[in-house]
Amino acid sequence: MAMKLTKEQKEILDGKKGDTLARVMKTLVMYGETFGATKMVKVTSKYNHLVTSFGLKALGPVYDLMNKLLEAGAKSGQQFSVDPRPLDKNVPANFLQKLIFKKFMYSKQDFYEKQLEALGLMNKDAFTCTAYMDEVGNKPKQGDVLSWSESSAVVYANSVLGARCNRNSGIMDLMGSVVGFVPYFGLLTDKGRKATWIIKVKTTKKPEAQLLGSAIGMKVMEEVPYVVGLDKWLGKKLDDKTCSYLKNFGAATASNGAVGLYHIDKLTPEAKELGKDLICKNAKEYVIDDEELERVKKDYPVVWKNINAKPKLCFVGCPHLSLQELLDWTNKLEQNLKANGRKKVLIPTVFTTPPAVLKVFEKLSEGQKLKSFGVIVSSICPLMYMNNPLCGKMPVITSSNKLRTYTTARYYTDDEILEKLTKGGKA
Repeated sequence: MAMKLTKEQKEILDGKKGDTLARVMKTLVMYGETFGATKMVKVTSKYNHLVTSFGLKALGPVYDLMNKLLEAGAKSGQQFSVDPRPLDKNVPANFLQKLIFKKFMYSKQDFYEKQLEALGLMNKDAFTCTAYMDEVGNKPKQGDVLSWSESSAVVYANSVLGARCNRNSGIMDLMGSVVGFVPYFGLLTDKGRKATWIIKVKTTKKPEAQLLGSAIGMKVMEEVPYVVGLDKWLGKKLDDKTCSYLKNFGAATASNGAVGLYHIDKLTPEAKELGKDLICKNAKEYVIDDEELERVKKDYPVVWKNINAKPKLCFVGCPHLSLQELLDWTNKLEQNLKANGRKKVLIPTVFTTPPAVLKVFEKLSEGQKLKSFGVIVSSICPLMYMNNPLCGKMPVITSSNKLRTYTTARYYTDDEILEKLTKGGKA
């Protein structure tokens, strides 16, 4: 079915605002019609967020497209944040790893960042996958229509904030922002936001966010789950601790499956407003108890060449950590290091957080304290770091299910990571 366009949209498509914008609109129309969209709707958020933050040498067509947009004066309709940088000189890397990063992988990083700035980057600190954090300043309102594509940010914006966004691909996010419209289908629609799964949480303790999200993601894939029983452990208020939990939970559903929206009974905005009316008739059910979470964890493959190797690096924060999480980790490390008679962590460790959060944290006493423990706090993208083939061969541990899924990093729960950092033991 052909898409019905408004007069303004048709004029863009017909080239009234130039050939470049016409091509962008044509791409969006074709994209929407592929998924059955019958119209375009206005992007209403104040800011956009782009997933493509890395200056990979192989992304020549992207740089050409950016140049064409700039030459045509087709700047983004919104300022935008962008995913984390792939490099940080403070993150451990040997000479050969650095050489591959600089010469063979991200050799276009500086060039690409200049393109981003010219196109509408919010500021030089707007490099993070958690742009919705208060310190960053790109927090959509409930009901806002977005043109985002970063999977962990999309699922958070849809679920915790009640905004509306499909799981777009990279560059499609930019195109929607440039013309100011996106195709109306999927998670933008009321019907598309209905839950087709009921998840019953019946654990005897608060489930690990990363494990619970992983189990749900692998079961429901791209469908929408309605989770009941989790409010017993999280309460009914979206405070900092709960939002941090849901950030990690959602990232696991999105990476271990393809979830773009979830509802938590009595907690997330739409679930509070509509309750069980959000659930489709004949919705499937999935019960998660302690045994099911343990089964899921045991099934994770270990892809290290030597499964008993001593970890050479630990990443915590994928997605980026919130200020609350940094404070909590600092306190837990202090207590456990003291209990084990140690002053520094036993494994080189990198905590990642948005640049804007890092600036706040460094001014606090906890910031200096964490540094004294030997922990590096960075705004790097751990996934982009691990894409280096030499880094990928390293035995790296993490408490991120997203990082585990996309790289060779080995997953451990937060408590297990804490013990390895402060007490030691085998991998």
